[in-house]
Amino acid sequence: MDLAFTPEEQAFREEVRAWVRGNLPSEIAHKVHNALHLTRDDMQRWAKILGKKGWLGYGWPKQFGGPGWTAVQKHLFEEETALAGAPRIVPFGPVMVAPVIMAFGSPEQQQRFLPGIASGEVWWSQGYSEPGSGSDLASLKTRAERKGDKYIVNGQKTWTTLAQYGDWIFCLVRTSTEGKPQTGISFLLIDMKSPGVTVRPIIMLDGGHEVNEVFFDNVEVPAANLIGEENKGWTYAKHLLSHERTNIADVNRAKRELERVKRIAKAEGVYTDTRFRDEIARLEVDVVALEMLVLRVLSAEKSGKNPLDIAGLLKIKGSEIQQRYTELMMLAAGPYAIPFIKEAMEAGYQGDFVGAAYVAPLAATYLNMRKTTIYGGSNEVQRNIVAQTVLG
Repeated sequence: MDLAFTPEEQAFREEVRAWVRGNLPSEIAHKVHNALHLTRDDMQRWAKILGKKGWLGYGWPKQFGGPGWTAVQKHLFEEETALAGAPRIVPFGPVMVAPVIMAFGSPEQQQRFLPGIASGEVWWSQGYSEPGSGSDLASLKTRAERKGDKYIVNGQKTWTTLAQYGDWIFCLVRTSTEGKPQTGISFLLIDMKSPGVTVRPIIMLDGGHEVNEVFFDNVEVPAANLIGEENKGWTYAKHLLSHERTNIADVNRAKRELERVKRIAKAEGVYTDTRFRDEIARLEVDVVALEMLVLRVLSAEKSGKNPLDIAGLLKIKGSEIQQRYTELMMLAAGPYAIPFIKEAMEAGYQGDFVGAAYVAPLAATYLNMRKTTIYGGSNEVQRNIVAQTVLG
């Protein structure tokens, strides 16, 4: 595996860095670097800036309107945007459902849905998990019954991230109860403005509204919104989840947050403590190891090999690292990290802080990141998959 970037790849990095420096709004970068609350407008503003450049679908081939970048170029783009303080691209449209539409959708579906995703105009949500179906996704019960040229959908999805902003949602629905559970699942695109769709917020411990319950009550969905073949949705779901788990690794955000750990440790006077420095060093080694694992995937893609067997490993290590750096920030700030002032997570807050201003978001972020080892397939399940597919 060659870990050195070519001169052309280095030039590409410089091009991306210069463009991001000139186009990323400074107020948004400030929020990202300091873990302040990002609004819907913040996230969609950046998405539309990328869309106008043709980079929101940065992983797309040219035939679908993407830049046609190599795996290494995609990695460099992700790294430069993360280090600059750009918001993470909301993945449900450009990173997750778009590849499914490209691979399995009809030409009419591709023409209808891909332009709105590429421009950042249309916000997509993901309808996978249900109250009784998380990591055991094949047990889902949301039902879609075919009646003429429509499906009638009834059921519930949960933990639906940012569904309060959603225009469309891609759902796994049960269209048959015969045979194995996986064989009766279909992949359906649903307009969230349809009658019978209800989004109910799940308010988290920090008071944030990040996830939701979505209810479907006799929702009529045109049969033209079925992706691929009926009862073949499990195949399409696996294709999508391979993209999600690679995305969850988020090594470039980890590199940015590692530097934030160091800044907080220095400001709090614990950076010179040998034991604390050991913890930072251990985290840095893990981040570098994760980056090497990502580069291994890129190297496999460059040589035409299938790199997706280790997607589970990326998810496991990436999620554990995310939890670890939030924990170290809490430890660095000590007792000052415990009090929670929700308003202090808004840009421009003028009230009193407990400790320094940068401490305010630490507890909320720490608690929020407990989710990373659960979503996208829990790490316990991922270890079983890795044992079967990689170790044999």
